[in-house]
Amino acid sequence: MKRVSLFVGLLLLFSCASYAAQIPVPKLTVGIEAAKGPKDVAVTLEIIFLLTILTLAPAILVMVTSFTRIVVVLSLLRSALGTQQMPPNQVIIGLALFLTFFVMAPTWNKVYQQAVSPYMEGRVGFEDAYNAALKPIREFMFSQVREKDLSLFLSLAKVKPKTRGDVPTYVLIPAFITSELQTAFEIGFVIFIPFLIIDLVISSILLSMGMIMLPPVMISLPFKLLLFVLVNGWDLVIGSLIRSFRI
Repeated sequence: MKRVSLFVGLLLLFSCASYAAQIPVPKLTVGIEAAKGPKDVAVTLEIIFLLTILTLAPAILVMVTSFTRIVVVLSLLRSALGTQQMPPNQVIIGLALFLTFFVMAPTWNKVYQQAVSPYMEGRVGFEDAYNAALKPIREFMFSQVREKDLSLFLSLAKVKPKTRGDVPTYVLIPAFITSELQTAFEIGFVIFIPFLIIDLVISSILLSMGMIMLPPVMISLPFKLLLFVLVNGWDLVIGSLIRSFRI
C-alpha cells in the first residue's frame, strides 16, 4: 500500500512539473542602449524628471499647497482639547489630505487644462507644459503669501523684482510656507482661548474645594468635549479653515 501511494505521488509530481514547464514564465530586462537621436535623449530626461517629481511628491504637497496650514491647525485643535492621541495621527493626516484636495481642486484643474492635457495631446512641449503648470500654483501661493514674508526672502536673496512674474519660485516657496505657519498659529491661538478658559475655571473650582491631588485635566476634558460637540465644533473649525484661504 505504501509503494502504491508513493508511486501515485511521484506520478502526480512529474505531471505537475511537466504542466508547469509548458507555462511561459515572463522575463523582465532592464538595460541601457545608445541613443539614436535627440528625441531619445529628451524622453530619457523627461522620465528622470518625472521619477524625481514622484520621489519629491510628499515634500511638494507640503510646500506648495494648503496642507501645512490645515495639518497644523488640526494638531493644535487636538492639543487644545487635551485628548492625547485622539483623533490619531493617521486620521488627522488623512483629513488634512482630503481638505487639501478640496482647497486645491480649482488650482489643479487649471494645471490639468493648461499643462497636462495639452502636453498629453502633443500640442505643447515639455518645457512649455512645465511653465504652464507652474503658473496656477504660483498664483495660489501669491494669493496666500504675506507681503512681509515675501519682502524678507526677497531681501535675503538680494532680488528686486518689478512684477510678480519676476519673483523667483525658490524665493516664493519659503515665503509661502512661512506665511502658512504664521496663519496656522493665529488660527490655533483663537481655538485655544475657549478651552483655556474652561481649564482655568475647573482649576479654580478644584483649588477652592481643596481637591489639589485631583488632576484638573480629567475634570475639564468632558466639559471641553461637551462644549465642542454642542457648538458643532468640527463644522466651525473646518469651515473657518477653508474660508481662510483666499482663492
